[in-house]
Amino acid sequence: MSKRIAALTPLAVAALTLAPFATSGAQAQGSQTFMANLQPVPTNNVTGSGSITVTLTGNTITVHETVSGLLDGVPHAQHIHIKDSGAAACPTQADAKDHNGHLSINTTDGMAKYGMPQISLTTSGDTSSNSALAVDRMPTGASFTYDRTITISADEAQAIRDGRAAVVVHGIDYNGNGKWDDVLGPSDLDPKLPAEATDPALCGVLVASQMNTVPSGGAATGGGSTAGLEDVGLIGLGAALVVAGGLGLGFATRRRHVTE
Repeated sequence: MSKRIAALTPLAVAALTLAPFATSGAQAQGSQTFMANLQPVPTNNVTGSGSITVTLTGNTITVHETVSGLLDGVPHAQHIHIKDSGAAACPTQADAKDHNGHLSINTTDGMAKYGMPQISLTTSGDTSSNSALAVDRMPTGASFTYDRTITISADEAQAIRDGRAAVVVHGIDYNGNGKWDDVLGPSDLDPKLPAEATDPALCGVLVASQMNTVPSGGAATGGGSTAGLEDVGLIGLGAALVVAGGLGLGFATRRRHVTE
């Protein structure tokens, strides 16, 4: 028995040593997919909903989003908000404050949960925070589909991976009269606009999908909240075992009588 263990030890050591490197290499070659269910922000009298998928490859994101049930005929500013530290979250009813005599949540009220707007999901042109209020380049209407590929910074990409990012769609009809007005007073972001134009309507935290893209040559499997990680880990371990097998071939051949 001791001879059998001695023969296997070099292979096991090599596999355990090389597995982390093989795993990180597999992750680097593939894309990561993040998803969010966009739900109404409490107290803002929104009945809409939506979903968004963000595929991250290096420092590039490919965004696919569908939204419905918002105020029609107006643009809806939307962004990926990022927290400096800690997990992103969407505001709750407890975050609501009095605005012009009405309990509601404006963009600033929610920033403690979802951070600052960093990536502007515009339909064309600039996508930085400088375009946060570029309403002329934001999706318009009660329902819309949004598709765009955007280059972001390394820090922003890492924030998405770290769970520090949330998607917020703005523009509400608080009093249900079919238009923006001053029922909630001026916007906290731009006093020239009514608060209804910039208050958050939908929010969703970006979370890693278990159906992340497997590097070329891999087999996609599902099931379980850590399926994506398990796939990559198994690929890495398999690669390490192949390498370890090559390194230990001579030794294993010499001790063949031990394992047969």
